[in-house]
Amino acid sequence: IDYKDLFKSLENSVHDYTAGALDGYDKADVAGLLSDRLKKAREGLEDAREAIKALCEPVEMPKDSLAYFRYFSSRDAGDAEQLKENEPKRLTLYKLAAGLLRAYANLANELEEAGYTAAEIATIQSEVKFYENLRDEIKKHSGDAIDLKSYEPAMRHLIDTYIRAEDSEKVSAFDDLSLIQLIVERGADAVNALPKGIRSSKNATAETIENNLRKLIINEQPINPEYYNDMSKLLDALIRKRREEAMEYEKYLAEIVELTRKAKNQAGGVSYPKSLNTSARRALYDNLGKNEELAIDVDYAILAKKKDDWLGHKIKEKEVRYAILGVLKDDALTDKIFEIVKHQRDY
Repeated sequence: IDYKDLFKSLENSVHDYTAGALDGYDKADVAGLLSDRLKKAREGLEDAREAIKALCEPVEMPKDSLAYFRYFSSRDAGDAEQLKENEPKRLTLYKLAAGLLRAYANLANELEEAGYTAAEIATIQSEVKFYENLRDEIKKHSGDAIDLKSYEPAMRHLIDTYIRAEDSEKVSAFDDLSLIQLIVERGADAVNALPKGIRSSKNATAETIENNLRKLIINEQPINPEYYNDMSKLLDALIRKRREEAMEYEKYLAEIVELTRKAKNQAGGVSYPKSLNTSARRALYDNLGKNEELAIDVDYAILAKKKDDWLGHKIKEKEVRYAILGVLKDDALTDKIFEIVKHQRDY
C-alpha cells in the first residue's frame, strides 16, 4: 500500500482501517487487539530464541567459533562427506537465524512496551547479533555462501539499525564475489575479507578456504573429471601438510591460492597445446589420454552434428553420441566422453 498517495498520512490510513475492518467493535476491544499484537510478537521472539538455542545446544564447549564450525560444517577441512552430512543442520541454522532476526525486527522499537527490562533488551540484542554473525561465518566456512547479493544488504541494514549503536561497519566484502573469486583476484589478501570470527584464527581461515575449494572441485568435476581429480589430490596433499604442520602458514596460503586459481581457471592451470583453444577441447584432451589429435577430431564431429537445443532432446542427443562413437569406435569410452560433452558450455 502506498500510504503517501492513497491515504496522505499514516494516521489517516490507520483510522480508515479501524473504521472499516474493525467497524462494529468497541474501542476497548480494538485496544485489546492492538495490545494482543505485542503479546503475540513477544511470544514469537521467545519461540525463535528458544529454537535456535536448542539447535546449538549440542555444540561442544567452549562453544567458540571453531566448535561451531566443527558441528555445522566439518570436523576435517575439505571433507566433502562431512559437509554434505551436516548440510541439513546448516540449513536449519540459516532458517532459524533469519526467523530470529525477523521476530526481533517486529519488536525492535517496542521491546519495553512488550515487557522487557533494559537488561533483557541488551541480552536479546547481543543474541541476535551473535546468531546473525554465526550464520554468516558458517556460510563462509562451509562454502554455502555463493550469492548473497540480493538479501545481505537488507539484513545488514536491520542489524545496523536496531542492534549496533555505533556507525555501521562493512564486515565483509562478499557482496558481489564468492571467496573463490576473491582469492583469484586478490590472492592471500582475500583473507582480510573474511568475517572476523574466521580470520582471527589461522586454522579457521585455512579450513574455510579448503571447504570452498572442495565445493568448487565437486561442482566442476563433471566438466572435466580427470583435471579435477588431479586438483582434488593436490588439495588432499596440501591439507595433509597443513595438519602435520609441515609448512609455514604464509607458504600454505601461497600454495592454496595458486591451487585455487588453477581450479578456477583450467586454462591457466596446465600448459595445453595451442590447438586446444576451448575449454571443451581441453576437457576432451584430458579425458582421452592426452591425445591432441583425437580430442580435436571428436570436437569437430560434435560441432558438425549437434543441432540447436540438443541437450534433453533424445533424438538430437543420439545423433551427437553417434558422432562421437564414429571417432572413438568404443562404446564404453563413448559413453564416458558423451557425459562430459553434455556438461560443456561450448556445446
